Amino acid sequence: MGKSKKKKSNHYFTLDTEQAIIDYCATECHTKRTKLYVEHIQPAFNEMVDKIVYTYKFTSLNNIDSLKDDCKVWLTTILGKFNHTKGTRAFSYFSVVTKNWFTHKAKKQNIKNKREINYDDMYREVEAVGVSDTDYIADQEERQFWTILLKEVKNWDKLTLKENEKKVLDAVLLLMENIEQIEIFNKKAIYLYLREITGLNTKQIVSCLNKMRARYRIFREKWDSGEIM
Repeated sequence: MGKSKKKKSNHYFTLDTEQAIIDYCATECHTKRTKLYVEHIQPAFNEMVDKIVYTYKFTSLNNIDSLKDDCKVWLTTILGKFNHTKGTRAFSYFSVVTKNWFTHKAKKQNIKNKREINYDDMYREVEAVGVSDTDYIADQEERQFWTILLKEVKNWDKLTLKENEKKVLDAVLLLMENIEQIEIFNKKAIYLYLREITGLNTKQIVSCLNKMRARYRIFREKWDSGEIM
């Protein structure tokens, strides 16, 4: 019989780290938060970012050291949003959002590298995307729609939900709140993100999303009729 491979253990993001993040989110005391972050959370975040950059080959990105610093700063801004009662481990949560952050940066750099625009082309492009009053109003309406939709989806958490439904709802909220960081929003990618965050299979996720779609249709009808502004 061949020897089975040992599963690599996570030596830097420990149960103590998980607890420190839970304690951080539970307190409003600035001094306590700072102590928890500096002593327990920051070292784990530093190691996590380094390993994700290496594992997913983000090392080829321009100014990767600066990007890693920017990512760590961004992690501190969303740290307080983590909710351990949703059933997601802190390591899984922050690993996913960190990978998505760098994926977004890699996509932007790839697009930039493929563009070969001379000054004439650049001038025509600027003209083509010039913002008219109509464009501005449409953009403002879209922003308002997404802002109100996000508030609506957050309110769904107050409903009586099954465990899997709560996991999917929490994952959807995570994607919505970080939509500008992700930007890979085809159907296949969304299901991949949801599977990574929730740990559920596609069939379980689809079942939960079908119920969410019904609530969304009601919201959309009210929005289109002007009942929600």
